[in-house]
Amino acid sequence: MSATLSSRKAAAALRTAARVSAEALLVALMAGVALWIVGRMWSVVWPLVVALFLTTLTWPLTRFLRRHGWPPAVAAGAVTVSFVLLVAGIVALIAVPVASQSGELSRGVVEGIQRLREWAAGPPLNIGEDEISGALDTAMARVQDSVGSMVTAVATGVGTVFSGLVTAFLALFLMFFFLKDGPRFVPWLTRQLPGRLAVDVPVVVERSWYTLGAFVRSQAFVGILDAVLIGLGLWILDVPLVLPLAVLTFVSAFVPIVGALFAGLVAVLIALVSNGVTDALIVLAVIVVVQQLEGNVFQPMIQSRGLGLHAAVVLLAVTLGGSLAGIVGSLLAVPVAALVAVVWNYLREQLGEDSPEPESDEAPAPVPVTS
Repeated sequence: MSATLSSRKAAAALRTAARVSAEALLVALMAGVALWIVGRMWSVVWPLVVALFLTTLTWPLTRFLRRHGWPPAVAAGAVTVSFVLLVAGIVALIAVPVASQSGELSRGVVEGIQRLREWAAGPPLNIGEDEISGALDTAMARVQDSVGSMVTAVATGVGTVFSGLVTAFLALFLMFFFLKDGPRFVPWLTRQLPGRLAVDVPVVVERSWYTLGAFVRSQAFVGILDAVLIGLGLWILDVPLVLPLAVLTFVSAFVPIVGALFAGLVAVLIALVSNGVTDALIVLAVIVVVQQLEGNVFQPMIQSRGLGLHAAVVLLAVTLGGSLAGIVGSLLAVPVAALVAVVWNYLREQLGEDSPEPESDEAPAPVPVTS
């Protein structure tokens, strides 16, 4: 009797495992199809994502103006124009001092190359002048042989820059409409959905909007922290262009991995050509320490608090996103993980024994209305 009962339990367990496995495979298949569709529509999805990020930064000011009697279109237009002027001012803040000292920096680069040649000619390398010249001639020959590849790379770079400009303009237009018509989106969405979806989907949309805002604010705080710490180190070492480098560090904090590497490289290069090798190495050490603190301490702690995610989840999400989609994957990994957590928590609330009715007392997400 016990053997028969045991076999029945085993068969039931196998059927349950098979059903769960089939359902998991179906969910994975649908997720793969959704990602494929997003990839095919990426030229539209990416400006939309950028516009949402920009809207989370500018929505508090727009909300303040609207509450003080400004018409929605006027408030959205004023905030959008102010944002564009702010970005242009930041670019000018970085470009003008660099251009004014470009001559000094170029002379410093030439002197640095000459020092490098003198160092290579002395002990312990003892590389002769003929060998250095031969190496330079070989490098020039390789450059000449690869002119076609360089032209192709330049053309690709020009296309990338043009695509980036188109994305930026489209994102700004979308941001304006999000700021203008956003509060009408959730009521409109409620009227379009049938039955229980008219309650559940708007609540998830609102919670996702608050989570996205928390991500952008936490990333901005991390960028300010990096800019202050690295700028302080540059100021102590009396490196020129401290303010532009600090602004560049803040802006690059929104682009994972590559942004930090680019800002650090610029800072080390300027320290090298202006202050010498010793200060350049010190700047490099400061940047490495700050970046390690940011990636392993500040960013996981701040984002885990603002997004409701554990620090280990943040680290794993960034690692997985970077391995799957590179820089863009690293940028979107944390907010995507936070949005998945929002949906999961809401499902747990609704599937619980005593699930409360969803309520909302905040302004809805600023996204556009389509009638």
